[in-house]
Amino acid sequence: MEPSTAPTQPIRVAIVGTAARSDYMYGPILKALPHEVELVAVWGRGTASAQRLGESLGVPWYTDLERLMRETEPRIGVVCVAYAANGEVGLMAVEHGLHVLLETPIAHKLGEADAIMDAAARRGLKVEVAEQFHRRPLEQIKLRLIASGLFGRVYTSFNDFAGHGYHGASVLCSYLGFDAVPVQVTGSVHTYDLAPHWSRLAGATGPRTETQEHGLIEFADGRLGIFHWTNVGYDSPLRWWRSSRFLAEKGMGITVGVGLDVEERLSLLAPGGEALRFITVERRWERVDGGALEAVVAHTGDPKVPIVRWDNPFRPRAKGHGVPWHDDEIGVASCLMSLVTAVRGGGEPTYGAAQARLDQEIILAIRQSALEGGQPVRLPLDPAGQTV
Repeated sequence: MEPSTAPTQPIRVAIVGTAARSDYMYGPILKALPHEVELVAVWGRGTASAQRLGESLGVPWYTDLERLMRETEPRIGVVCVAYAANGEVGLMAVEHGLHVLLETPIAHKLGEADAIMDAAARRGLKVEVAEQFHRRPLEQIKLRLIASGLFGRVYTSFNDFAGHGYHGASVLCSYLGFDAVPVQVTGSVHTYDLAPHWSRLAGATGPRTETQEHGLIEFADGRLGIFHWTNVGYDSPLRWWRSSRFLAEKGMGITVGVGLDVEERLSLLAPGGEALRFITVERRWERVDGGALEAVVAHTGDPKVPIVRWDNPFRPRAKGHGVPWHDDEIGVASCLMSLVTAVRGGGEPTYGAAQARLDQEIILAIRQSALEGGQPVRLPLDPAGQTV
């Protein structure tokens, strides 16, 4: 019997929550993927916020999730709520029968993350987490290069202010491989006064206090992760450096630049073994003058693996019909499609709830170690004894 050639029906999706990203990020992304998903409804706790979001996105709005499920029959829920409510609303969505894409972190307490994962497992539901940092194009080409074997084994991975908390942990862990098992964390957290200056996020000038977080993560196979973050790292002219690094058996990689204006400096040994050889990273666009991103191509200089390529999964289907998303939008759309693919095919999301929980656990362990005077903390943490 020949396989069916009937087109796949879009998966019905509801947005659960009315946080800002529901309107400016998730709504437009869902609408830009009509062959994959169909946005059918939104839910909010309050009438005014739910109505505002529904009218903005042109779909029915609800304050009763059971009624939403009954009347619009979504299969996936994109949970986007106030920061503190992630765990509570994520669990509610799963208990109502939805496969879910959860905002970061999966939950603030490990016990809440466990409750979501247990509820999903009992119902046969998929959970993905919108951890987009390692899914951005420049991170994806680095992961492709590492997977090619050109760098050999990655020994030490750094988050050099590339992202706060779980975001930075996800980038750090991605270079080692998401199968790497952290076993011990040592942390140091300090607060300092800074000279008065402008905060872009607050839109104001004045005195600021900085909290620096530093952590050493030891993995079961002897490899290391080194984590650095400052809470003013996104919007202070005093803290402009945002980077990530890895040190590998046959080379290294480092992000250099100011803020988001960065380039990747990736190097291998030159023939003869006495000098370095830089890899050239090229972005390829839909048109010679720009448009949508089609691919990122690494020219390695290695005769056996001369080119390593990452293709934008949302590249144009035809010239002039591409979505000119920026890197973060590509990363978030990839999170969504990871869940869609898992729901359709029965497999698991590419990042998933367990890794999201682990990345959050690493950050909690850094803070716990700091509270204990820099004493090493063994993993896994006891969710019942979580103090931060």
